[in-house]
Amino acid sequence: MTTPFTPDVVEAIKRHMNDDHTDDALIIVRGLGGRPEATEAVTSDVTAEAIEFTIDGGEKLNVPWGETLTERPQVRKAVVTLYRESCEKLGIPWRSEH
Repeated sequence: MTTPFTPDVVEAIKRHMNDDHTDDALIIVRGLGGRPEATEAVTSDVTAEAIEFTIDGGEKLNVPWGETLTERPQVRKAVVTLYRESCEKLGIPWRSEH
């Protein structure tokens, strides 16, 4: 995978996801990652093509953005889109603050 993001930007995105959005990451893994049985999802990488999670302490799983990202501000919108699509697929309501 390639990335337009510097290592510092990737670390900042990972830190934000892992500090503030662990539940959202798990919903994405369960809904769009094809792992409905997953119990833990840690954001482990971010590239232009996908967000990578480490699930249940070991397996790496990439969830494609659906488009190639070129700028950091696109990441937030892309995560929200994945989250909402995952909620719809799982039949659960999404939080309105997204």
